[in-house]
Amino acid sequence: MRLLNVESMKLKTFTKNVPLYAILSHTWDADQEVTFQMMQGSDLGYQQLSGWAKIQDCCKQARSEGWKYVWVDTCCIDKTNSAELSEAINSMFRWYKEAGTCYAYLSDISGTFCFQSSRWFTRGWTLQELIAPRFVFFFDQDWTPIGSRDSLLAEISLSTGIRVDYLKGHDYFRKAPVSEIFYWASQRQTERIEDEAYSLLGLFGIHMPLIYGEREMAFRRLQMAIIQERNDETIFAWLFGEIQDSGYALDSHCKRGSGE
Repeated sequence: MRLLNVESMKLKTFTKNVPLYAILSHTWDADQEVTFQMMQGSDLGYQQLSGWAKIQDCCKQARSEGWKYVWVDTCCIDKTNSAELSEAINSMFRWYKEAGTCYAYLSDISGTFCFQSSRWFTRGWTLQELIAPRFVFFFDQDWTPIGSRDSLLAEISLSTGIRVDYLKGHDYFRKAPVSEIFYWASQRQTERIEDEAYSLLGLFGIHMPLIYGEREMAFRRLQMAIIQERNDETIFAWLFGEIQDSGYALDSHCKRGSGE
């Protein structure tokens, strides 16, 4: 696991004895994110990107709370290495679960009004990032605290369709039927078709090889793996289109963004 030192702003790889760390949950900003390769090169032009400012602010927040390391997906994974990327995606739920704290940075929200209208609530990957950590704290675009997952349970539940019981940590969500988890995911989007399946691996406790280019087959492989692992017939109800809208909806004054 590769972590970013909040003081030196340098990356360090840990193969064992991983130190305590904070973790960032956010939405990507197209050409503004700082990658692992950028931080390995001698060209410091990446420090002019908004993604670098986001990383700096994340580290500043972590330092103020006494954390020495943070994990940020944009720069802590070498995405050009297919083996490393596969390992990271299969491990990501655990990494969020084992983090000391999670900062959910809502770059499109200012203040606390209708924070659940953020694009963050529409993305596929942030579903596990909402559920997995022990503690989640929300910040607006200026890194002003909005509140914690625990203090905002009712609003988050209304926005996401996830019952309050399943948002309280401690793996309570494991009691949710397969069809219900699929419903949560159906309210979100991913940039790549395959990620509709890959972003759910940790929620179902499934590990499987990643094959970008397989498109819809990724979701079929996920479904087959779930059927083999779990005795839950609600997956068949979902497959045959029998699940009805649960009735959850955003307040009419707080409509979500369109996503990335």
